[in-house]
Amino acid sequence: MLFRNRFLLLLALAALLAFVSLSLQFFHLIPVSTAKNGVSSKSRKRIMPDPVTEPPVTDPVYEALLYCNIPSVAERSMEGHAPHHFKLVSVHVFIRHGDRYPLYVIPKTKRPEIDCTLVANRKPYHPKLEAFVSHMSKGSGASFESPLNSLPLYPNHPLCEMGELTQTGVVQHLQNGQLLRDIYLKKHKLLPNDWSADQLYLETTGKSRTLQSGLALLYGFLPDFDWKKIYFRHQPSALFCSGSCYCPVRNQYLEKEQRRQYLLRLKNSQLEKTYGEMAKIVDVPTKQLRAANPIDSMLCHLCHNVSFPCTRNGCVDMEHFKVIKTHQIEDERERREKKLYLGYSLLGAHPILNQTISRMQRATEGRKEELFALYSAHDVTLSPVLSALGLSEARFPRFAARLIFELWQDREKPNEHSVRILYNGVDVTFHTSFCQDHHKRSPKPMCPFENLVRFVKRDMFVALGGSSTNYYDACHREGF
Repeated sequence: MLFRNRFLLLLALAALLAFVSLSLQFFHLIPVSTAKNGVSSKSRKRIMPDPVTEPPVTDPVYEALLYCNIPSVAERSMEGHAPHHFKLVSVHVFIRHGDRYPLYVIPKTKRPEIDCTLVANRKPYHPKLEAFVSHMSKGSGASFESPLNSLPLYPNHPLCEMGELTQTGVVQHLQNGQLLRDIYLKKHKLLPNDWSADQLYLETTGKSRTLQSGLALLYGFLPDFDWKKIYFRHQPSALFCSGSCYCPVRNQYLEKEQRRQYLLRLKNSQLEKTYGEMAKIVDVPTKQLRAANPIDSMLCHLCHNVSFPCTRNGCVDMEHFKVIKTHQIEDERERREKKLYLGYSLLGAHPILNQTISRMQRATEGRKEELFALYSAHDVTLSPVLSALGLSEARFPRFAARLIFELWQDREKPNEHSVRILYNGVDVTFHTSFCQDHHKRSPKPMCPFENLVRFVKRDMFVALGGSSTNYYDACHREGF
């Protein structure tokens, strides 16, 4: 009886609390979150820093670890999200290569001892790693555009070579590929089971790390693919500008941007002091130390949990790293404000964006070729594209970053097509300059394809100022 009375008392108390809570909400004494256009505030991820989950002030070590992109549990992503009456038509993926060994060495110090062989019992690991190595060993007869056919298909040096993809880099893109497979193939059936070579478009620069990253993603996406169906095209330029690389005005923007970087560095006395301290430790002139771009090597130490180098004069330490990384972050902030990099980006990214919308337009016409496009590239490829799209707040491309364009068809209105833009799994469609106002007028969670076409064909040139209406004129305008 006592137990029953207690139960009834607790039940009555719970009912009373529920009534009080509802009453307070009714009279607006407890704020209730609202959303515009009836769309949940959680349905659209943000690329802006989140004050709840991120440090209240910029933390250089936190930012550096995000850049490392150390593989962990499977991440949540927004790729492939659309109303049920929309059909996925084509997908265009831009990636930065995965984690790599440094391109530079800190003078007079021992190189970080990183093993670039692929070993199953070493972290980070992926269930498809051994099968990937086995499949790559069968690809010696693969037909790639020269000079790609002379590159190794996977990293295999006990001590990494300069710039070589690491096991971490391979695992990063195996994860990317598997994630995209689950969404685009298993869920949306983008490609048929008997897919053909002409339904893929694959392009990479001539670096082994980009080819190997592309192959790792492709293996995660299409496990045990038929080598006869795979053809990687070679892109000589990191901007992927193909036959449209000559652009004098773009180069002038770049020169002014580099001048801005130089002047900002001169104003940073703490940075110069740090370079001086490090130069004394390794016993070289400060100018030589600075030219060796020490942050590149230091990031490798941090990402792989290897101690910073020491000499008989002392050790390079975390405080040195923080000063240099903080300057990088400040440089990115000023770069957004000055907008010289934006001018460079609009012209630098135009050729590849123009190629992308051309492929999309063919898909809207019902063509079944090149439904999945993959560009395996560099940070200096993705960064201008992000800037050109108006995603100025997006973080600098981390290792294995991915930028994806999705093309969708409305089944209820088959002549209408829409696009979604995603960066590292976050839907950034409505942060782009060509669609940031569209969601205020429409509840659809995507952007009309015509907006993207108009942006590439016209608005990119308008943003540059002047009277240019095409790429050639914008690249050659006088008086810049």
